[in-house]
Amino acid sequence: MAGQISARVSNTGNNWFLKVVAALSTLAGWCAATMIVVAVGITCQMIFVRFVLNNSTIWQTEMVVYLIISATLIGLPYVQRLRGHVNVDLIPIALAERPRYFLAIITLSVSAAMVATMFWYGFEFWMLTWERGWRSDTIWGVRLWIPYLSLPVGFALFFLQLTADLVAVILKIDAPFGLEKT
Repeated sequence: MAGQISARVSNTGNNWFLKVVAALSTLAGWCAATMIVVAVGITCQMIFVRFVLNNSTIWQTEMVVYLIISATLIGLPYVQRLRGHVNVDLIPIALAERPRYFLAIITLSVSAAMVATMFWYGFEFWMLTWERGWRSDTIWGVRLWIPYLSLPVGFALFFLQLTADLVAVILKIDAPFGLEKT
């Protein structure tokens, strides 16, 4: 059917590690989608309270911001699993099989290293908010360790998915860049 988009999901084969990571990434995707739906519901409630009831809102704006940011971070592994991140595949398409394979190994390794670094600093920042008991400077005064928990969790799950993609390419369970042999 014209205009139909089909997602290219990473292959797991019969590898238990790849299946577990795929399940975790899918669960993270459902959690992220739920956060977005809740944020939309809170936004609708906030509009009703402000413009129909003519009252002020206290927690709604802050909660929506935290939910959308958390949904973005928690949703990273699911988007990677679906290969939904923006990419330019001109070079991988132009390469022969062997160089494409090595480029995929390098790309996934460097990406995993960068995400591991983001996890480390995200975890460190989260721990700082936990240990010092930081709260937001708003009337609501939310304990910041709660929304900031999405930093280490999101990056850890993203790192796991990148590692699973790397393992799948190395074990030849999945094609480099999701491109079949030419």
